[in-house]
Amino acid sequence: MDHLDVDLRQLRAFLAVADALHFGRAAEALHIAQPALSQQIRRTERALGVDLFARTSRSVALTPAGRVLQGRARSLLAQAERDLDEAVRVGRGEAGRLDVGFVVSALPLGPIERVQRFRERHPLVRVELTEGYTSRLLARIVRGELDLAIVRDPDPTEGVRLRPFRSEPFVAAVPLGHRFAHRTSIAGWELLDDPFVFFPAEAGAVATERNLAPVVRDGRVPEVVQEATTWATVLHLVGAGLGVTVAPASATLAAPETVVLLPLTGEHRSELCWAARADDDREILRNFVAAAD
Repeated sequence: MDHLDVDLRQLRAFLAVADALHFGRAAEALHIAQPALSQQIRRTERALGVDLFARTSRSVALTPAGRVLQGRARSLLAQAERDLDEAVRVGRGEAGRLDVGFVVSALPLGPIERVQRFRERHPLVRVELTEGYTSRLLARIVRGELDLAIVRDPDPTEGVRLRPFRSEPFVAAVPLGHRFAHRTSIAGWELLDDPFVFFPAEAGAVATERNLAPVVRDGRVPEVVQEATTWATVLHLVGAGLGVTVAPASATLAAPETVVLLPLTGEHRSELCWAARADDDREILRNFVAAAD
C-alpha cells in the first residue's frame, strides 16, 4: 500500500494514541469507539509497512518508527491546517494576489486610497498596481495578466465584463491667452475651428468618440494637431499654446496655471468602469470592488 494512503484522520488518531499511550482514553478524546480506533491504527501501520506501537495485554508503547512519526505527524497536521486555511481564505477572497490596472486620469478619484482601504481589510492579499491606456488594460485583462482594472470609456471587448461606477462631465481646456479664457462656460462646438491636442487613436474608439462628441457639430470634427499619451502632457501642451482640448473633469484637476478650464454645456459625460474577465467571479474581486466603492 502507498504511504500516501495515510490520511489526516489517521494521523490524528495515531497522535491521540501516541500521546495517551492508551487506546481507551484516545478513543474517548476522539469521540469514537475503541474498536474503530484500533482498526484505523492497523490501517495506518499496513499503509506504512511498519509497526507504530508495541502492544501487550497491559501496556501500549511507541516503537522507534512510532516515535519518529509522533514528531512528524504534529508538524504534518499543523502544515495541513495552515494550507487548508490558506485555501479557504483565498476562496473567501481574504488572501492571494490581485493585479489591478488603472487609467492615470482616475488617480484624482482615489484608486490608490481605495487599494489602501482594501489592504487594511484584507492584509493577506497582495495587490500589484499597473497604469496604462484603457485599450491596453483591457488587452491585459483578456490575456490574464490583470485581474481587474479601472478603465475609462472602454470599448466593448469580448471576454471582458464591465461594471460602470462613476460618470462625470467633460470640461474644455484652453491656454490663458485664448479668446474664450474669460468665459464662465462654453458650448463644445465653439472650439471646432481650434487646433486640438489629444490622445492617439489607439487609446480607444469609444474614449475618442466620447471626448470629442461635445465638439462635433453637423458632421464636423476638430483637427488634432498634436498627440500626447497622458492628460498631464496634453494639458501642458495646451498651456504652451499648441491648441485646446476637451477632457473629463477629474483628468484636469492637476492642470497647470497656464490653462483655463471651462465647463461645457450639454449632457456629454465620461464613464469609469471596473473591468474583469467575464468568467472570473472570484470572491477576492468582489471584496476589492466592495472596499473601493
